[in-house]
Amino acid sequence: MFINSTGYYIPTERVPNDYFALLNDLSEEWYLKRTGISTRARASDKETLNFMSIEAVKDAVRNLPYDIKDVDLIIFASYTPSDTIGTTAHVIQREFRINNARALHVSSACSSAVNAMEIIKSFFDTKISSKALLVCADKNSTYSNDKDQQSGHLWGDAAVALFFSAEPYAAKEATLLDIFCQGLGHVGYGPEAVMLNPKKGLQMPYGKDVFTQACFYMTQLTDTIIKKNGYSVSDLSYFIGHQANKRILTHVCTELGIPGDKSLTNVEELGNTGCVSAPLVLAQNYDKFETDDLLCLTVFGGGYSSGTCLLKIT
Repeated sequence: MFINSTGYYIPTERVPNDYFALLNDLSEEWYLKRTGISTRARASDKETLNFMSIEAVKDAVRNLPYDIKDVDLIIFASYTPSDTIGTTAHVIQREFRINNARALHVSSACSSAVNAMEIIKSFFDTKISSKALLVCADKNSTYSNDKDQQSGHLWGDAAVALFFSAEPYAAKEATLLDIFCQGLGHVGYGPEAVMLNPKKGLQMPYGKDVFTQACFYMTQLTDTIIKKNGYSVSDLSYFIGHQANKRILTHVCTELGIPGDKSLTNVEELGNTGCVSAPLVLAQNYDKFETDDLLCLTVFGGGYSSGTCLLKIT
């Protein structure tokens, strides 16, 4: 399984810490120390999930080594869908005339993208599909409350698109060496820790538990998949973790012994962009990767859920 092309869309508006500090009578330093976030990407009313997703696909198509109409599987990953019937997957199918594809929506909170990648691999392994488009988009600002001191300051908006194929098509593609996902609803506060009720919005009443579980499982999964495939942490060229909180990423890297310059991030500028965050970091940095680079992408989602994958640039 190979990544053929990547693209993304990030809104231009940034919401700085001083906005939240003034709104909630707290200091800018309080937010920075707590999260490592300085600004967040925020979409306008025009920048809907469908709009951002279409733009991300357009960006990815520029370097696609085959006709987009050859895609036979479209997966939209998001926990903030604007429509659960006419999903963004179907909008993408119609917009780009990908007539012969299955189209579906996947949601497992912030681990949705890696779960979708595991589904794509399964479709490839069983010969049901041979080319797939994964679109991840979250517009957290639709549901977040800026006055919520627990989590209202975390969220960002963005979209990313990744094309996959069962066989290689071009030079410098990322090969999926291994992937693993798991549901963790039985762990800690589980489904109560992070919630999105359309009427009550996006809430994180048990942030400490989220932090603890994310640190533990992201560390464990990363260590396990590296060793399982015959590598050591020192062999990693880059680590890409879920961009929920800079403190979580720092903790995971410290536990694993990953140098700071090997951890790629965007949370400082964009905030927590949900299931978009880790694949977005991958797409933003794709041009800098070199042949034989080894990448580990590890995520953790509310509910709880987690996932990790190992990639090699070939």
